[in-house]
Amino acid sequence: MALQTSADSPAPLRQISTLIGQYVGRLGAVWVEAEVASLNRRPGKCFLVLRDLRATLSIQATCHVSILDAAPAPITPGARVVVHAKPTFYEPNGQLSLEIREIRPAGEGELLAQLERRKQLLAAEGLFDARLKKPLPLLPRAVGLITGRDSDAEKDVLQNSRLRWPAVRFEVRHALMQGADSSRAVIVALRELEAGGHVDVIVVARGGGSIESLLPFSDEALVRAVHACSLPVVSAIGHEADSPILDLVADVRASTPTDAAKRIVPDVRQELHGVASMRERAMMAVQFILARESHHFAQLRSRPVLANPVTVVDVQQSIVRDAIAQARRDVLHRLDREADAVGHNLARVRSLSPLATLERGYAVAQRPDGSVITTLDQVPEEFGVRLSDGSVDVRTVSTKEIPHA
Repeated sequence: MALQTSADSPAPLRQISTLIGQYVGRLGAVWVEAEVASLNRRPGKCFLVLRDLRATLSIQATCHVSILDAAPAPITPGARVVVHAKPTFYEPNGQLSLEIREIRPAGEGELLAQLERRKQLLAAEGLFDARLKKPLPLLPRAVGLITGRDSDAEKDVLQNSRLRWPAVRFEVRHALMQGADSSRAVIVALRELEAGGHVDVIVVARGGGSIESLLPFSDEALVRAVHACSLPVVSAIGHEADSPILDLVADVRASTPTDAAKRIVPDVRQELHGVASMRERAMMAVQFILARESHHFAQLRSRPVLANPVTVVDVQQSIVRDAIAQARRDVLHRLDREADAVGHNLARVRSLSPLATLERGYAVAQRPDGSVITTLDQVPEEFGVRLSDGSVDVRTVSTKEIPHA
């Protein structure tokens, strides 16, 4: 019901504010498309200013930080969004605002959100694992290049590569670099170069562009084809700020096509300078070693033992002669002592020998069996007498006992 007022019976401002608040309160939650003009994040709550996409109209909005964090892609100032919000009217100051219940990126932001989800799924499969990256060859036999026909990217890669290494060979495959069929064309060219067996590395190059124009290089089929490729693949898509999913699965990511040329072949001038520098360092090292060893050899030769090497022989020869003389003296002395000992032992043996006793006039009576007769009762009828120079056979005539004194 319309409010009845007149110049004589005006309504107070607070009543108008209350009625507006009641009217706005009857509105349900609505979906709104707008641009984020500003964003102020505070603990527990976020304050935004949403601006119409065409007009200069803007309105305040609030939400809990969890709602902003739940968005499929980061929400930043300038982003185009679609929000599900309930209009609210603050009566004390008459300010209209939106209480956001859900927020989604729209347009380019939605594309980024989809790419982010695809990137997370492929990363979970391990397609971006750094351990799977293949190293680039130092000097490839030939380089496979997939790019657009007569494109600036093709010229950049070819010219800069040949400036760095004039002998580099290319096998170029032209493919669509934009549009729905471009990813399929790149896959065909990639497999053709891999099957040919003539190239050692493959470069996929394209100039910069919008997110939509670079979208084919985030195609899942192309990403999986590059992951399955047996040759190292260099991604040179767009500029430094561009980052399609192909950059993540490729073995090497080049920021620009020119950067790709620097990565696939070495600079011949730098390599020649490096070789010359290494040869110079090697020569200096050899000369230093020779000088050091020559000095060490001179020091060795200056020592007395090497200045007159015969001295060592003379000293050792004198030692050997002295040792021989000492050994001879020791042997002769030992022989003399042993000869004296033998003489003494011989004299002792001779003195104890029965023959010596016999030579002094004694004789030994022996029975026929050779036993010695010591008493009269042992005397047989016939027996032998042993003298110093022979023996005598004796017959017993008579015996006589002689008592001891």
